[in-house]
Amino acid sequence: MPELIQTIYNTKGDWPKTEFYHGSSALVNGKIVLNLFSQTDPVKHSKERKPIAKHYSPSATAALEPHMDKVINKLCFELEKRFIDSPNSHKDFDLGRWILYWAVTFSEPIGYLDKGEDFNGTLHNADKAMDYFSIVGTMPFLDRVFDKNPVYRMGPPGFNVITGISVQHLIDRSSGKDKDTHDQDTPDFLDKFIEAKKADPDNVDDAQIVSWLMVNMIAGADTTAITIRSALYYSLKHPRVWKRLTDEVLAAGFRGRLPPPYKEVRAIPYVDAVVREALRVLPGVVMTLERYVPRGGCSLPNGDYLPDGTVVGMNPYITNRNREFYGEDADVFRPERWLRDEEAGESEEEFQVLTLTRHVLAPCSGAMFWDS
Repeated sequence: MPELIQTIYNTKGDWPKTEFYHGSSALVNGKIVLNLFSQTDPVKHSKERKPIAKHYSPSATAALEPHMDKVINKLCFELEKRFIDSPNSHKDFDLGRWILYWAVTFSEPIGYLDKGEDFNGTLHNADKAMDYFSIVGTMPFLDRVFDKNPVYRMGPPGFNVITGISVQHLIDRSSGKDKDTHDQDTPDFLDKFIEAKKADPDNVDDAQIVSWLMVNMIAGADTTAITIRSALYYSLKHPRVWKRLTDEVLAAGFRGRLPPPYKEVRAIPYVDAVVREALRVLPGVVMTLERYVPRGGCSLPNGDYLPDGTVVGMNPYITNRNREFYGEDADVFRPERWLRDEEAGESEEEFQVLTLTRHVLAPCSGAMFWDS
């Protein structure tokens, strides 16, 4: 029942996470180490989330736009050099992979864009780890047998490379060795994480900073790439959508200002609609994100009663196709559903109510990172 989404997934933590999440933890020196996503204790989760939550607000992320612009320019440069201006200009290439190379970065490219490949196997390992997690999440006890087995580990490829990259960047930043690539006047996430440690050294240490960096690189990058791929794929698949999108972007007059400012792109109604529809049709996370029914149980709108301790969950891929909220064409990629239908006489009030309802259902691409 989609109307229960806000109740089940509220930020108060009164619908506790199940062991479903533990599969994304790590075994370090014989000890299971939880991260922001795999932490199921609501008190500990809140404590870990609190120091950095403000850095993921719309205004805070907007301040990171110069970093994003730099890497966007790098992506465009590499694509033009390799596939447009070179003798191989007619060579086919996987744009989806290049988008992922772009997404997995700090405030400067790690090397995927320069090399044009998953040169250290990290992205392959991340894919395999997610395949593993999607299975053991439904049967958490298996994780103890495979990945967390203290005698013989049989789990997915680990994230040692990502851990090493995160540790090295923290060391370089702390010792001032990255001055050639880091602009102190434009702080990035690592700067913010270090500030959090200085502000509360009793609760934030270097291990916590590395954990935050790893979540950004793996969960944040993957879901961002999925959303961009979805928007491009479905827009190109529907010529009508691609033409309207192209016409409205060109009409905005961004020539000479590339990449264009986010706030101006965000203000183009059809661009916004395409992104929302891309998130709806293909959410960044398509797992059930399980919860326990809290003490006292829960009475459903249809009269059914769920006793406390019952495992519940909703898959965004399914709820985002609910015909009651999205209409009989819920399986169709139609960005216009996010726009006011003036021809049909839809009032502004009716449109706002409908849009608010749809926003409640459609998860953001960072659902895995901020599942709370």
